[in-house]
Amino acid sequence: MARPTHRVLTLLELLQSGGIRTMAELADRLGVDERTVRRYVDHLVDLDVPVESVRGRYGGYRLAPGYRMPPLMLSDDEALAVLLGLVAGRRAGLTTTTDTASETAAAKIRRVLPERLAHRLGTVLESLAFTAPPGEFAAPDTAVLLSVADAVRHRRPISVRYTAADGRRSERTLHPYGLVAHSGRWYVTGADPAIGEDRTFRLDRIADARTLPGSFEPPAGLDPAQHVLSGFAKARYRHEVVLRIQGTVEQIRVRLPAGVATVEESPSEEGADPETEGWLRVELRAERLDWLPPVLASLDRPFVIERPDELRGLVAALADRLAASARRVPPAPGTVVA
Repeated sequence: MARPTHRVLTLLELLQSGGIRTMAELADRLGVDERTVRRYVDHLVDLDVPVESVRGRYGGYRLAPGYRMPPLMLSDDEALAVLLGLVAGRRAGLTTTTDTASETAAAKIRRVLPERLAHRLGTVLESLAFTAPPGEFAAPDTAVLLSVADAVRHRRPISVRYTAADGRRSERTLHPYGLVAHSGRWYVTGADPAIGEDRTFRLDRIADARTLPGSFEPPAGLDPAQHVLSGFAKARYRHEVVLRIQGTVEQIRVRLPAGVATVEESPSEEGADPETEGWLRVELRAERLDWLPPVLASLDRPFVIERPDELRGLVAALADRLAASARRVPPAPGTVVA
């Protein structure tokens, strides 16, 4: 159950959003009766918050014009959400080149919190463990990130100076569809009008982004995140792998996510039981194949390798090793193994 202090802060937040709030609306949003709402309003007035009472048919309460809530008046839940967000963003690599910004922001918030709340949140953050260590990712420039985000929102073309993975530098125009954060990196995806194709760029490789005159219309229904993941799955690598796997998309995606493979319906395997799940065509590209046999084994679904033949040999070799291990008999108790 929410405490009175939390409800008073919630009342202030509701009034801060502007307009006149009726007594009935406030009582409903706070989960209290109208008498309690009046008491909470008195608490705010005692704190020198200028709450005005508006009489009449559409009367209620509002804040005096021009009043702005002092910064960092956070409830326990809000403070924890902000600090956890800063920590998680830093651990996930979703920071800008000013890599100390999240640390200094968190320090400022903790300095102005009441001692009781600061101690409790400090305990949470000190005891918090992540399943993976912080990634060593290059971070995008803050100015680039903000410029690209503004262009996405207003559908404006941008000019970017980009350095490719091989070190080649170029300047190109992009119609940005959206920003995507994936596996600790920031990406912008959009159309390159010079070549008439969609492209995806890492933000940390963009040295400068300038908004250009004009506007554009992105494709209807386009999902930037899915667009980026599909691009990863179709990128050029040494090996092109084509499989047919019997199962559902959900079962396959557990081991082969959208950023790794594409999945589509496939003609039924000869002799397959029509009452079971259908066969799906799975395509992916990889520099190496040695990681795929264990993944296919962990799927525990019938599959057919269409190509490459090299993968068949790797799967067969893994099957032989597993079978040999399964046939080994443990030594009897007390036996000394040389």
